[in-house]
Amino acid sequence: MEIERKFLIEKLPDNIEEYPFHMIEQGYLSTDPVVRVRRSDDEYYLTYKGKGFLSREEYNLPLTKESYEHLVAKADGNVISKKRYLIPIEGTSLTIELDVFDKPFAPLVVAEVEFETEEEAMAFVPLEWFGEDVTNETEYHNSTMSRKIFGSGE
Repeated sequence: MEIERKFLIEKLPDNIEEYPFHMIEQGYLSTDPVVRVRRSDDEYYLTYKGKGFLSREEYNLPLTKESYEHLVAKADGNVISKKRYLIPIEGTSLTIELDVFDKPFAPLVVAEVEFETEEEAMAFVPLEWFGEDVTNETEYHNSTMSRKIFGSGE
Protein backbone atom coordinates (compact mmCIF):
# COMPACT_ATOMS: atom_id res chain seq x y z
CA MET A 1 0.00 0.00 0.00
CA GLU A 2 1.30 3.42 -0.95
CA ILE A 3 0.14 6.31 1.26
CA GLU A 4 1.49 9.68 0.14
CA ARG A 5 0.78 13.37 -0.11
CA LYS A 6 1.98 15.60 -2.96
CA PHE A 7 2.83 19.29 -2.95
CA LEU A 8 3.85 21.77 -5.63
CA ILE A 9 7.19 23.47 -5.05
CA GLU A 10 7.82 27.00 -6.33
CA LYS A 11 11.47 27.36 -5.23
CA LEU A 12 14.06 24.64 -4.67
CA PRO A 13 15.84 24.61 -1.31
CA ASP A 14 19.16 26.48 -1.46
CA ASN A 15 21.15 23.41 -0.41
CA ILE A 16 19.47 20.96 -2.83
CA GLU A 17 22.76 19.62 -4.26
CA GLU A 18 23.75 18.35 -0.78
CA TYR A 19 21.12 15.60 -0.96
CA PRO A 20 21.32 12.21 -2.70
CA PHE A 21 19.28 11.83 -5.87
CA HIS A 22 18.19 9.34 -8.51
CA MET A 23 17.77 9.88 -12.24
CA ILE A 24 14.39 8.40 -13.18
CA GLU A 25 12.81 7.59 -16.53
CA GLN A 26 9.39 5.99 -16.74
CA GLY A 27 6.78 5.08 -19.29
CA TYR A 28 3.22 3.84 -18.98
CA LEU A 29 1.97 0.70 -20.69
CA SER A 30 -1.52 1.38 -19.32
CA THR A 31 -3.07 4.16 -17.26
CA ASP A 32 -6.27 2.32 -16.24
CA PRO A 33 -5.08 0.28 -14.44
CA VAL A 34 -1.70 1.96 -14.03
CA VAL A 35 1.10 -0.26 -15.33
CA ARG A 36 4.45 1.50 -15.42
CA VAL A 37 8.04 0.64 -16.30
CA ARG A 38 10.76 2.63 -14.55
CA ARG A 39 14.50 3.04 -14.69
CA SER A 40 15.95 4.50 -11.49
CA ASP A 41 19.68 4.92 -12.07
CA ASP A 42 20.68 1.33 -12.95
CA GLU A 43 17.63 -0.45 -11.50
CA TYR A 44 14.55 -1.39 -13.50
CA TYR A 45 10.97 -2.12 -12.39
CA LEU A 46 7.50 -2.96 -13.59
CA THR A 47 4.89 -1.39 -11.31
CA TYR A 48 1.14 -1.87 -10.93
CA LYS A 49 -0.81 0.82 -9.06
CA GLY A 50 -4.43 0.59 -7.98
CA LYS A 51 -6.93 3.44 -7.98
CA GLY A 52 -6.86 6.16 -5.36
CA PHE A 53 -5.30 9.43 -4.28
CA LEU A 54 -4.00 9.46 -0.71
CA SER A 55 -3.57 5.68 -0.56
CA ARG A 56 -3.57 2.94 -3.17
CA GLU A 57 -2.17 -0.49 -3.86
CA GLU A 58 1.30 -0.66 -5.39
CA TYR A 59 3.32 -3.68 -6.51
CA ASN A 60 6.86 -3.59 -7.91
CA LEU A 61 8.59 -6.35 -9.84
CA PRO A 62 12.25 -6.20 -10.89
CA LEU A 63 13.15 -6.09 -14.59
CA THR A 64 16.38 -6.51 -16.49
CA LYS A 65 17.74 -3.58 -18.49
CA GLU A 66 16.84 -5.42 -21.70
CA SER A 67 13.25 -6.04 -20.54
CA TYR A 68 12.89 -2.39 -19.50
CA GLU A 69 14.17 -1.12 -22.85
CA HIS A 70 11.82 -3.49 -24.72
CA LEU A 71 8.80 -2.38 -22.67
CA VAL A 72 9.49 1.37 -22.48
CA ALA A 73 9.58 1.43 -26.28
CA LYS A 74 5.93 0.29 -26.14
CA ALA A 75 4.87 3.03 -23.69
CA ASP A 76 1.82 5.10 -24.55
CA GLY A 77 2.31 8.87 -24.60
CA ASN A 78 5.15 10.72 -22.91
CA VAL A 79 8.12 8.97 -21.31
CA ILE A 80 8.77 11.04 -18.18
CA SER A 81 12.28 11.95 -17.02
CA LYS A 82 13.04 13.55 -13.68
CA LYS A 83 15.69 13.98 -11.02
CA ARG A 84 14.48 12.79 -7.61
CA TYR A 85 16.18 14.23 -4.53
CA LEU A 86 15.80 12.41 -1.21
CA ILE A 87 15.52 14.92 1.64
CA PRO A 88 15.06 13.64 5.21
CA ILE A 89 12.63 15.61 7.37
CA GLU A 90 14.53 16.46 10.54
CA GLY A 91 13.17 14.90 13.73
CA THR A 92 11.09 12.29 11.84
CA SER A 93 11.55 9.07 9.91
CA LEU A 94 9.99 10.74 6.85
CA THR A 95 11.74 11.56 3.59
CA ILE A 96 10.73 14.11 0.96
CA GLU A 97 10.98 12.76 -2.58
CA LEU A 98 11.51 15.99 -4.52
CA ASP A 99 10.93 15.45 -8.25
CA VAL A 100 12.43 18.01 -10.63
CA PHE A 101 10.93 17.23 -14.04
CA ASP A 102 12.75 17.48 -17.36
CA LYS A 103 11.15 18.84 -20.53
CA PRO A 104 8.43 18.88 -21.61
CA PHE A 105 7.21 19.16 -18.00
CA ALA A 106 9.91 21.55 -16.71
CA PRO A 107 9.81 23.69 -14.65
CA LEU A 108 7.41 21.46 -12.67
CA VAL A 109 8.68 20.44 -9.23
CA VAL A 110 6.62 18.16 -6.95
CA ALA A 111 7.38 16.98 -3.41
CA GLU A 112 5.97 13.64 -2.27
CA VAL A 113 6.02 12.35 1.29
CA GLU A 114 5.10 8.72 2.01
CA PHE A 115 3.52 7.61 5.28
CA GLU A 116 2.85 4.40 7.20
CA THR A 117 -0.84 5.24 7.87
CA GLU A 118 -3.54 7.52 6.51
CA GLU A 119 -3.80 9.09 9.98
CA GLU A 120 -0.11 10.00 9.88
CA ALA A 121 -0.58 11.46 6.38
CA MET A 122 -3.56 13.59 7.43
CA ALA A 123 -1.74 14.85 10.55
CA PHE A 124 1.35 15.89 8.54
CA VAL A 125 2.10 19.61 8.64
CA PRO A 126 3.75 20.64 5.37
CA LEU A 127 7.13 22.34 5.56
CA GLU A 128 7.13 26.11 5.09
CA TRP A 129 8.65 25.88 1.60
CA PHE A 130 5.93 23.49 0.36
CA GLY A 131 3.30 24.96 -1.94
CA GLU A 132 -0.20 23.82 -2.80
CA ASP A 133 -1.30 20.34 -1.68
CA VAL A 134 -2.13 18.50 -4.93
CA THR A 135 -2.61 15.03 -3.45
CA ASN A 136 -6.16 14.77 -4.81
CA GLU A 137 -5.51 16.37 -8.21
CA THR A 138 -5.14 13.79 -10.98
CA GLU A 139 -3.26 16.20 -13.26
CA TYR A 140 -0.18 15.67 -11.03
CA HIS A 141 -0.27 11.87 -11.27
CA ASN A 142 2.60 10.85 -13.53
CA SER A 143 0.21 8.48 -15.31
CA THR A 144 -1.98 11.47 -16.26
CA MET A 145 1.06 13.50 -17.27
CA SER A 146 2.14 10.69 -19.58
CA ARG A 147 -1.02 11.31 -21.64
CA LYS A 148 -0.63 15.10 -21.84
CA ILE A 149 -0.46 16.46 -25.39
CA PHE A 150 1.90 19.36 -25.94
CA GLY A 151 1.43 22.00 -28.62
CA SER A 152 4.25 23.24 -30.84
CA GLY A 153 4.93 26.15 -28.44
CA GLU A 154 5.51 23.95 -25.37
